[in-house]
Amino acid sequence: MDAFRALENESLSSSYSAPTRWDPFRHPLDSIQPWQFRLLAAVMLVVTSLSLAENLAVILVTFKFRQLRQPVNYIIVNLSVADFLVSLTGGTISFLTNLKGYFYMGYWACVLEGFAVTFFGIVALWSLALLAFERYFVICHPLRNKRLRGKHAALGIVFVWTFSFIWTIPPTTGWSSYTTSKIGTTCEPNWYSGAYVDRTYIIAFFTTCFIVPLLVILVSYGKLLWKLKKVSDAQGRLGTTRRPERQVTRMVVFMIIAFLICWMPYATFSILVTAYPSIELDPCLAAIPAFFSKTATVYNPIIYVFMNKQ
Repeated sequence: MDAFRALENESLSSSYSAPTRWDPFRHPLDSIQPWQFRLLAAVMLVVTSLSLAENLAVILVTFKFRQLRQPVNYIIVNLSVADFLVSLTGGTISFLTNLKGYFYMGYWACVLEGFAVTFFGIVALWSLALLAFERYFVICHPLRNKRLRGKHAALGIVFVWTFSFIWTIPPTTGWSSYTTSKIGTTCEPNWYSGAYVDRTYIIAFFTTCFIVPLLVILVSYGKLLWKLKKVSDAQGRLGTTRRPERQVTRMVVFMIIAFLICWMPYATFSILVTAYPSIELDPCLAAIPAFFSKTATVYNPIIYVFMNKQ
């Protein structure tokens, strides 16, 4: 128990250097008005409710209709599962803590929320990378029968969850930590610490869980677009047979764009505070990227419903 208390105190002291010794587990931040917390709670209620309903609908509909039980849709369902769990854990907890104005659930609930949101968020990003990789093979190698099979989709999904877990569990075991954000109602990796152990983890985490999947997406679609341009003179002959695949590809592109729009501000913010841990930021301003990133869980089901012609 003493070790747990020491870990908690170390996490808090490394994350905040405010002279008032504000404790985010005991009371709200004085500079934030109560109505601002209530507004955030209302936003999270709407986002969480929409996300839970939409992603659950995608999961149920996909498994109900046989024509949707295709390997590429299994990956999309995996994405919906990750988004559903992000909202179930992070969205629900964020709604409740903003109602109170501080993280009243305690330190270990903070660790749980920080881990869950990070873990499921990385699962979602790697699922999009897997989709991009699948689109590359389907479009660029149509005559080699390199279509994604059920076993390939299963292996890819296992890899996504295992890899994401490996890189998000270390802060719970001592390599860096999960701690409250500047506003005190959400938890996240310890971006604000300048300690060596924290910075090494953040660098490794960003490399493996953001830069690498982003490169997979960019390279896959870069080669895909180059291939389509190269065979543009043959598209008239291939248009009919490849139209369904192009529709799925277009849908995946929109999913990726929506995800990056939602997560890029938060990723940029995290890199900024990691590079300059002593930077002074307004808590409300610092909270915007984190809350905006949570809206990503709402867009993918909408894109899937309106762009999936199956």
